[in-house]
Amino acid sequence: MKKGERITNAILEGGLKLSALLAIFLIFLIFIFIFKEALPIFTDPEVKAEVGFLGLFTSSAWQPVSDHPRFSLLPLFLGTLKLSVIAIVFATPLALGAAVFTAEFAPRAWKEAIKPVIEILAGIPSVVMGAFALLILASVLQNLFGWTMRLNAVNAGIALGLAIVPTIYSVADDALRAVPGSFREAAYALGARKNQAILRVIFPLALPGVFAGFMLGLGRAIGETMIILLASGNAAILSLDPTLSTRSFSATIAAELGEVVFGSAHYSVLFFIGALLFVITFIINLIANLVVERFKIRLAGVT
Repeated sequence: MKKGERITNAILEGGLKLSALLAIFLIFLIFIFIFKEALPIFTDPEVKAEVGFLGLFTSSAWQPVSDHPRFSLLPLFLGTLKLSVIAIVFATPLALGAAVFTAEFAPRAWKEAIKPVIEILAGIPSVVMGAFALLILASVLQNLFGWTMRLNAVNAGIALGLAIVPTIYSVADDALRAVPGSFREAAYALGARKNQAILRVIFPLALPGVFAGFMLGLGRAIGETMIILLASGNAAILSLDPTLSTRSFSATIAAELGEVVFGSAHYSVLFFIGALLFVITFIINLIANLVVERFKIRLAGVT
C-alpha cells in the first residue's frame, strides 16, 4: 500500500471513530440534561410534596392542571402499551408476509418494484399519517364497528402499524435474502417443497435479522408522537379497552411541554417521563442484542 493511501485510510478511520464518539457523547449529554430536569422529583421538597413519587405509580389519574393535580403514570404507560401492541400485531404479519414474498416468490422485476414502494412509507411524515388516521381511517372504523369514541387506541394503533411496516419489512427482507442459496438447494434436493424450505430452513436462518427488525419496529412504535397525538383521542384513561381514547408517554410530552411552567412539578414529571422513555428504549435494544446474539450462537452450533 502506498504512503498516500495509508494516510487517506488513517484519516478516514480517524474521522469515523471521531463521528462515533461524538454521537455517543451527544446522546450522553441529552440524557444528562433530561435527568437533570427530572431530578427535582427526588430532591426538591416542594416538588416532591406536590408530585408524591409513589403516587406516580399507584394513583389512577393524570390531571396535572387542576386545583389538586395528580400525576399518575399508569394510564400513560397502559396507553403506550396498548398502542404498541396493536401496532406490532397489525404490522408484523404484513411486513413479514411481504418480505417472504419479495425474497422467495416474486419475480425479479416485482422484487425491484415492490421493495421501494413499501420503503416509501418510511418517508411519509408521521403528521401526514396521523392526519390520514384522524380524517379518514377513524371514520371508516367507526362506521364499520359502531364505536362510541371515533378516536381510540385501535385507530391510532393501525396508523402506527402502517408507519412501522417499512422498518420491519426492510430488515426482514434483507435477512431472508442474505441466506445462502446453497441452503435452499439442499432443502429442495432432500425433497422439501418451497413452503417447507422457507418455514424449516430459510426462516430459522434469517431469524436473527427478522427479530432485529421486529424490535426496531417496536422501538419506533413506543417513541412515535404525532400519529398518536392526532389519532388516539389523547385522553389519559386507565382502561384495557382498545376502543377508548388513550394517550402515550411521548404524546403527553409533546402536548404539554410547550405550555408547562418552567421549573414546576408538572415540568419535572414530563422530563421524568422522557427519562423513562430513554430507559425503556435502552432495555429494548439490550434485549434485542442479547436475543440476536443467542440466535447466532445457536445457529452456529455453539452450545
